Amino acid sequence: MKTTRLGPDGPVVSQFGIGAMSFAGIYGDATEEDSHAILDACRAAGVSHIDTSNVYGDGRSEEIIGRWFAKTPGAREDMVLATKAGITRDGDRRFNNDPDYLESCLNDSLKRLGVDHVDLFYIHRYDRTHSPEDVAGTLKRLVDSGKTRAVGFSEIAPSTLRRAFAECPVAAVQSEYSLSTRAPELGLVQTCRDLGTTLVAFSPVGRAFLTDAPFSYDRAQSMAFTKGNPRFMQPNYDANIAATDRFRALAADMGEPAAAVAIAWLIAQGDRVLPIPGTKDRKHLDELIRGTEIDLTSEDLARIEAALPVGWAHGDRYNAAQWEGPERYC
Repeated sequence: MKTTRLGPDGPVVSQFGIGAMSFAGIYGDATEEDSHAILDACRAAGVSHIDTSNVYGDGRSEEIIGRWFAKTPGAREDMVLATKAGITRDGDRRFNNDPDYLESCLNDSLKRLGVDHVDLFYIHRYDRTHSPEDVAGTLKRLVDSGKTRAVGFSEIAPSTLRRAFAECPVAAVQSEYSLSTRAPELGLVQTCRDLGTTLVAFSPVGRAFLTDAPFSYDRAQSMAFTKGNPRFMQPNYDANIAATDRFRALAADMGEPAAAVAIAWLIAQGDRVLPIPGTKDRKHLDELIRGTEIDLTSEDLARIEAALPVGWAHGDRYNAAQWEGPERYC
């Protein structure tokens, strides 16, 4: 398993993490038994990073992970554990970076996870009513309290990262990044590299478009997130399937699962890029982990770029409602 360092001077961690959103049933039903089996398999394969959030199933994902820690001796010590806060449904305000609110959320997460600290605590959404420096100051106080070892942000602009980093080292920034979403290459990848911040890439297989088993149109319409997402609406859906057919054919020619090639491509973008796919399926997990074992040649990378050139995807990655919160910077 390839490894990287989390932030400028953080712990060494596998260059592949497991995203735990699916544990909460976001992409269809998931049993706790299935989720624990995924965590067991990750640990056995050398995966040492778990990513969750207090809003995944209103805390259910954290509870599932906490019960896995409780029944699995040594698991907590083996894992670099991350969670997030900052999204709220209270009243009309969807995001809250108030110091008291963030600390309260972290305290609740620690209880659900059954731990006395997390290794990484993210601002899930920057609310813009506080300056980046003020939010970073809040995060620094949480580090000083011992409740988290390091801090990060999700879906922020490079300029926001630089301002926050000047107040408190930012170990990680999460962003959607994959062969289907390459906006981070317009400043975020470079800023993370300059600062030593790890770029944690969620949805690294393009919400299944970059796999050998993309969601059918009917299935996509049955799930809340993809139902209204532009890339899963017609005529974009059919166009995206046709475009990624080329990628699937290329992966088959390489003798590899498409998902593995997508993960390998991300890892090839730099040793501080850390993909965190999510899955409920053991076979799919094996395909994803296979991507950490593939060393793509310059010829491989050129063939991948030819199959899926920058800008190939049809439709925006988010609809108007989904764009509430993430910072656009290009």
